[in-house]
Amino acid sequence: MDKQVTQLLVQDLHAGHPGRPVLHGIDLAIEPGKVTAIVGPNGCGKSTLLRCMARLHRPQQGSIKLGAHDLWQMRQQQASRTLAMLPQSPQAPEGITVSGLVRFGRHPHQGLFRQWSREDELAVNAAMSSTDVSALAQRRLDQLSGGQRQRCWLAMTLAQETPILLLDEPTSMLDLGHQVDVLDRVRALANGGRSVVIVLHDLAAAARCADTLVAMRDGRIVAAGAPRDVVTPALVRQLYELDVDVLSAPGDGAPVVVPVRRFH
Repeated sequence: MDKQVTQLLVQDLHAGHPGRPVLHGIDLAIEPGKVTAIVGPNGCGKSTLLRCMARLHRPQQGSIKLGAHDLWQMRQQQASRTLAMLPQSPQAPEGITVSGLVRFGRHPHQGLFRQWSREDELAVNAAMSSTDVSALAQRRLDQLSGGQRQRCWLAMTLAQETPILLLDEPTSMLDLGHQVDVLDRVRALANGGRSVVIVLHDLAAAARCADTLVAMRDGRIVAAGAPRDVVTPALVRQLYELDVDVLSAPGDGAPVVVPVRRFH
């Protein structure tokens, strides 16, 4: 499969756990070179959808396709060269250094006749530089702050150099400056032709960085489209049981949500 991947297409996707359905008939097209942000209240199925796309949670019904290829029929290494995921709570081996962690991102590119190369080293260095963790390369991951660790995990994901990135709450432990840095990096990756699917709780940040905003509630997509078209007081009320004003940001006109009151 060409590294410049085509559309990622989710069709009639149902998934869940024994006795507890989570996703109900999800249809979603992820276009190359676009940022798709998924928002919605806790427990609405955002992370389950991302895990299905990352081949970490097998759907009960429906399909996920990369062009003409069924994602769940692909070989693991082939899929790992196409999609990379940063989960909410990743786990690392005890005592691993930052550079050791980021090097794991190159594992899908290794093989019997393909060992560590200059290309791998450049990819690791570029990923650490873009996430501002180069100075931490020889530090142990467990000695870092939560925000620093989060940036290291993002560096590992970027080092995988896949055409599709799946990011589950990548800014959750970052200060405001690094949140902006990460979302700017996401935007730059999409502008360079990669597809990015990102789960965010910050509706304003999602609206500002995304080409397509997908709003979920109770395992279903309730709205999808350009953020300026999707983010309305009625939608926010439906998602979060919250009355809001929606304003336009100075400069780019991105929707800004101002809470008024919560209703019950």
